[in-house]
Amino acid sequence: QVQLVESGGGLVQAGGSLRLSCAASGRTLSRYHMGWFRQAPGKEREFIAVSTWSAGSTYYSDSVKGRFTISRDNAKNMVYLQMNSLKPEDTALYFCAGAGGTGTRRETDYEYWGQGTQVTVSS
Repeated sequence: QVQLVESGGGLVQAGGSLRLSCAASGRTLSRYHMGWFRQAPGKEREFIAVSTWSAGSTYYSDSVKGRFTISRDNAKNMVYLQMNSLKPEDTALYFCAGAGGTGTRRETDYEYWGQGTQVTVSS
C-alpha cells in the first residue's frame, strides 16, 4: 500500500505561483508513475501531469503545458508540482496519484490517491 498526502495549496492571485507537494509512505515511489490530477467544482477529474518511473519522462495536458512542472525526488519519496502563471480556471482540488501499471493518463490507471489540496486562483 502507498499512502499519499498533498500539501501546498492555497489562495493566490492570477499570474502567481504555487508549489504543491505530495509525500508518500508505505512503499518507495521509484517504481510508480506519479501523476497529478485536478477536479473543479461541477467537473470531472482531469489528468494534468505525470512523471514516469522508468525513463523519468514527463507529460502534461495542453491546459497546463508550459506553465506547470512536475518533478520527483525518489530518495525523499516526494513528488512536486510547480505551478506558474496561474489562471482563475486553474482553481480546483488537486490530487496526487500513483500508478504501478503501464497506463499514465486515465484515472483508472492509478491505484493510489491522496485526499487532495485546494488551489484557488483569484482574478
